[in-house]
Amino acid sequence: MNHLLRERAPITDAAWQEIDREARARVVPALAARRLVDFTGPGGWAHSAVNIGRSDDIDAPAEGLRARQRRVMPLVEVRAAFALSRTELEDFDRGATDIDLAPLDHAAARIARAENIAVFHGWPTAGITGLAAGTFPPVPLPGDYRGYPAAVARAVEQLRTEGINGPYGLALGPDAYTGVVGSAEDAGLLVFDHLHRVLEGPVVWAPGVSGGVVVSLRGGDFTLHVGEDLAVGYHHHDADVVHLYLEESFTFVVTTAEAAVTLSP
Repeated sequence: MNHLLRERAPITDAAWQEIDREARARVVPALAARRLVDFTGPGGWAHSAVNIGRSDDIDAPAEGLRARQRRVMPLVEVRAAFALSRTELEDFDRGATDIDLAPLDHAAARIARAENIAVFHGWPTAGITGLAAGTFPPVPLPGDYRGYPAAVARAVEQLRTEGINGPYGLALGPDAYTGVVGSAEDAGLLVFDHLHRVLEGPVVWAPGVSGGVVVSLRGGDFTLHVGEDLAVGYHHHDADVVHLYLEESFTFVVTTAEAAVTLSP
């Protein structure tokens, strides 16, 4: 038994497999940050901090000594609770294929959005600085989606001028992503395809992102460190529902702040 306590849940092996399958199907497409930054892990539930290679002077306990304390980035635990009907789970074991897993879908959306917000916009109380806090001034996005390629090209030019090589990726909030997918330029070229040409990399749907962020994909600039990767755990149950949760632990380290440019809405 581990900390997820899945063995204590009144859920069959087959139902657990269906819950895990549904969780993966819902959460993976929304994890935009993982498609644009380096990923390290999973290091496991006991992995608590990341060494960032720095230290600070502190008072020594005796004369004639110099003391320094190592600086680390502690991982933060994030949990999204949800509850499933025991009747629905029992019907699945009877062969039903249309069981209601909407609460799991909502939890997956919440926790993926939280990870994206932390990586792209930061999480001050967790000690996380986001990509959007880069050194370049934000590039404004126009109201017309047909103008997005020009704005992205300006961001890419800023990166290239500073010696930040590509290819590049673009994270767009849901509204902007939908607008880009559905737009075409006067010459008939799809805006989405034009962005791919400018970036030489992906355009990513990123729930939780405000505006957009252009990121160098050369590697070594940004790292998402994961301890416990996203997993479903058991909390408690009663006669009607089983209370579960999606959980992960992570932190995010910025090595080269100049390797990203924010696109302001």
